[in-house]
Amino acid sequence: MRRVLAAGLLVTATATACSGVPAAPATDFATGADTSGAAKRIAWGPCTDITRANGEKPASQDPAVRCAKLPVPLDYAKPDGEKIDIALIKISAAEPGDRVGSLVFNFGGPGASGVDTLDQAAKALASLRTRYDLISFDPRGVERSAGVRCGSGPELDRFMAMNTLPQGAKTRNETDEANKQFAKLCERDSGDILPYVGTVNAARDMDRIRAAVGDPKLNYFGMSYGTQLGAVYATLFPKKVGRMVLDAPLYPEVSFRQRTIAQTRGFQQTYESFLKNCVKESCEIGKDYATADANVEKLMRQLAAKPLRVGNRELTQGLASTGVAAALYSQLSWPFLETALAEAMKGRGDALLYLSDNYTGRRSDGTYNTQMTSFPAITCVDTAERPSEAELRATEAAALKISPLFGSEGSGGLCRVWPAKGSNQAKHVNATGSAPILVVGGRHDPATPYQWAPKMTAALRTATLLTYEGVGHGAYLSGNKCVAGAVDGYLLEGRMPEKGADCPSA
Repeated sequence: MRRVLAAGLLVTATATACSGVPAAPATDFATGADTSGAAKRIAWGPCTDITRANGEKPASQDPAVRCAKLPVPLDYAKPDGEKIDIALIKISAAEPGDRVGSLVFNFGGPGASGVDTLDQAAKALASLRTRYDLISFDPRGVERSAGVRCGSGPELDRFMAMNTLPQGAKTRNETDEANKQFAKLCERDSGDILPYVGTVNAARDMDRIRAAVGDPKLNYFGMSYGTQLGAVYATLFPKKVGRMVLDAPLYPEVSFRQRTIAQTRGFQQTYESFLKNCVKESCEIGKDYATADANVEKLMRQLAAKPLRVGNRELTQGLASTGVAAALYSQLSWPFLETALAEAMKGRGDALLYLSDNYTGRRSDGTYNTQMTSFPAITCVDTAERPSEAELRATEAAALKISPLFGSEGSGGLCRVWPAKGSNQAKHVNATGSAPILVVGGRHDPATPYQWAPKMTAALRTATLLTYEGVGHGAYLSGNKCVAGAVDGYLLEGRMPEKGADCPSA
């Protein structure tokens, strides 16, 4: 599972790092016609179950933060049939007299909780809150919205702790068997929801949200996987697109092999940048690049042979690799990664284990949120691709040649045995007829490589690309003033950046 999911597209990992839309009344109740014509009413109330990545509640709760549930069809082919609840969160506009409408967020994944993330990211989004009600949600199959569950905490611990080294038939066979066991647990615990968790249905849910909050068009900010969700929405409902920003685009038309190779190369290049940056001054893990790289490789071999004891747990090589990958999402995490690696080399694995747990959604009580279970559930139903054994081995060989640390067979190995069928509908996007869309691509993004940004821009037909020259996954939350100014200018005032616009690294 670590091999399959370590390069998951989670903007939340960085936490340890057009024409105007008419204003709607700033009220806790709004009605609107949904796509089936049935009026819905959202009753906003206090948020009672906000959590952080470790499962702890925030120290205090802003009374302006409100939560609700919106019932939607489990199967849109049967709109009057069984319903599931979509969990929502709203932070009302700070300047209601100048309110544009609602701005809906998806922060990535697939599998990240929008409810928890928006609450945590509210301060970073303060400029957008001046004119928008900020809204997010747990997409279907995620956490509070019929979240996909696959086994117990101890069972997930075993999957997440699996090593990727040493390379060879033994490790590969262990991965294959783990994929089969995991898929069976998902079918056992969440079989009823698995066929319906895909991005197309999530986009239809967003249109229900748009209607229920009373907005004639959807204003939307998608990050990482959220860019695919936004692009699919714009494909299904082009005339209902308001102001839309897609940051760190996941180009949906790539194959499992293409995605795996691109992400492996992206993480390896960012890892190399981390090492080079570290040795510019006093680096705790090595005096020069070659020494630091060799020391990390030695650490991983040692952990594969003998994990480090951390309390009543162990830091395996698989967990350590996940911790390294998690810290590469944001340059702000690099100093912590340096310390974590240095401590592990001295026999203390707490910091690397913390990075891994934060990424995989493991709580302090040993339970997990749905990040690592929603991810494959959505990924596998969003494509009909089911690679053969030969295709998986070719992908693995190519990826391992790029990076023994980050290379793998990718998600194809798990999707090959997934119990729910997949569809290619979410792979093809074309927003012809929509309002202008702003795509923001990072030149040195490890998880969504830059080459996907111009491809997404071209596929949408109505998009403009803004390039960020910096390092890290996602540009808007990087702290870069140029990116923030361009995105805010578009969302708040409708000013689209010029074609070919570029923001230098801070």
